[in-house]
Amino acid sequence: MVYETTKFCFNRLVVNYRNLLRRIQRKRSPLQFVYSDAYWMVDIGDHVFPMDKYRLIYQWLLRDGVKKDNILPPAPAADEDILLVHTPKYYKKLRSGRLSTADLITLELPYFEKLLDYFRLTIGGSILSSRRALENGLAFHIGGGFHHAFADHGEGFCLLNDIAVAIEVLIRDGKARKVMVVDCDVHQGNGTAAVFEGRKDVLTFSIHQMDIYPAQKMKSTVDVGLWSGDGDGPYLFALKVHIPRLMMAYRPDIVFFIAGADPSARDQLGGLNLSFEGLIERDKTVLAGARALDIPTVVLLAGGYASDINDTVRVHVNTIQTAKKIHKLF
Repeated sequence: MVYETTKFCFNRLVVNYRNLLRRIQRKRSPLQFVYSDAYWMVDIGDHVFPMDKYRLIYQWLLRDGVKKDNILPPAPAADEDILLVHTPKYYKKLRSGRLSTADLITLELPYFEKLLDYFRLTIGGSILSSRRALENGLAFHIGGGFHHAFADHGEGFCLLNDIAVAIEVLIRDGKARKVMVVDCDVHQGNGTAAVFEGRKDVLTFSIHQMDIYPAQKMKSTVDVGLWSGDGDGPYLFALKVHIPRLMMAYRPDIVFFIAGADPSARDQLGGLNLSFEGLIERDKTVLAGARALDIPTVVLLAGGYASDINDTVRVHVNTIQTAKKIHKLF
């Protein structure tokens, strides 16, 4: 009995020591970003989606002193990775370019070969970002968050679902057993919710506006639906009620934080009316909650459609600055 107790205490000390070393290593590791110029160079014409925001965020990172060594270029995702989520029939349709008029109306994007290349690269970016987050505790993807793509079709500007593919890759490769998605885009992450509905190894949380797209909401593990004009108060109250509780109870191996800029009061496609300060508080709630439990976090800078692109960039930059303060990585 004494031997077993001593052995248990020794093993516990070893585990605690390893955890301490991991935390020290993470604190010393510089914050890493994943980005490619190809993210903004793809031409989708006169469209509400501001592709140029990626370039502006990248330029801000350089002005802020981020070394280019810590801005990592992604590689396109392999077909076998994409097929972990998307059906062979749908992917074959994309490879052949045979999308119907109905497909294009649902997608709300023009389709051309380079668009598929863009999404394959974006998926690669989310895979790389999630792997870096597991190594260092936190990583940013200056892109991604295309949560409206379903297994068998794309919609709402989302051709393929980089979030779902990255999660499946981590699980397949044995890098994570349990994953939590914290989706704070103004639109419900219907595609991601549908892909993982009923799964025990992926918890999907979505806080979104009810009276906008998508008209038909899918079932996340936890959905919080708010309404046009609700503003900072109800939004932050709901987030602070749910996020610490869910993280503590579920204890995921990694959190995917979908940090959309579109809950902003200045956004054209949303009406939740959050202030810049409210969005910073949102970021603090999610990032500090994960940090307190030593849960690695990958941040995907998702939607944002303000009339002035600088308002969208400001929200994303605030998320990065908030993370810097919480993790003390710079």
